Amino acid sequence: KPAQMSGGQRQRVALGRAIVRNPKVFLFDEPLSNLDAKMRVQMRVEISRLHAQLKTTMIYVTHDQVEAMTMGTRICVMRDGVIMQVADPMTLYRSPGNLFVAGFIGSPPMNLLTGRIQRRREELCFVENGESNPMIIPMRGRLENLAGRYLDKPVVFGVRPEHLNTAIQNTDHIAASFNVEFAEQMGAESIIYLKADSHSLTARIFGEHFFKPGARFTAFIDLEKAHLFDAETEKVIT
Repeated sequence: KPAQMSGGQRQRVALGRAIVRNPKVFLFDEPLSNLDAKMRVQMRVEISRLHAQLKTTMIYVTHDQVEAMTMGTRICVMRDGVIMQVADPMTLYRSPGNLFVAGFIGSPPMNLLTGRIQRRREELCFVENGESNPMIIPMRGRLENLAGRYLDKPVVFGVRPEHLNTAIQNTDHIAASFNVEFAEQMGAESIIYLKADSHSLTARIFGEHFFKPGARFTAFIDLEKAHLFDAETEKVIT
C-alpha cells in the first residue's frame, strides 16, 4: 500500500502512472524535494534515462541548480516571475547574462565584488569600493577592452571559485594574497574561504589539499574566465 512505500518508491509509481498514458509533455514540480540525498541522485539518473528513452518533452521546475544543470538541456532561470536568461546549462555557467544568473548558477556561487574602473599607473584596474585597503585587480586581455568603456563608472567584478588557481597558468592570471579563514576538505576538492582585510573570496581547489585557518594563500585569478557587470543595470558587460 502507498503508506508502506518509501518516498523514492512512491515517486517511481507516480512516474509509471504518467508514462502509461503516453503524454506529449511531462510536467514535474520539484519531484525530488522530499527525498534524501542518495535517493535524489538515483532518481535524477532514472528521470534522465527515461527522458532519453521516451524522447518526450519534460518541463521540470526546481530550486536545485544541480538538478537543473545535470538534467536540463535548456534552462529558463526566473526571478519573481521574470525570465532572467534562457540557455543550455554550459552557456549559463560560462556566460551569465546578469548578476542574478551569475550568483545562482554554480556551487559555491560566483565571487562578486563591487567597485569602479580606474586608471592606476597607466593601467586600467578594478578598484573595490569602500575599503581602506581595497582589492585592486588589473584589467588585462579581454577585460581591458570591456573596462575601457566604464572608466570611473560603477561595475561588479565576478570570478568563479574554481577560477582561483594555486599556480599561475597563463599571462591572464593575477596573483592575490589572502589568509585562510576556513577550509572544507571534501576529498577530491577543497572549498577555501579566504579573507584579506574586509573583503572575502571563496576558492574551489581540485585535488587533496590541507589548509589551516590563518595560513597564507596565494590565489591566481584567471581573468580570461572573469566577468564584468554594469552595477546599475546588473547586466553583463560584453
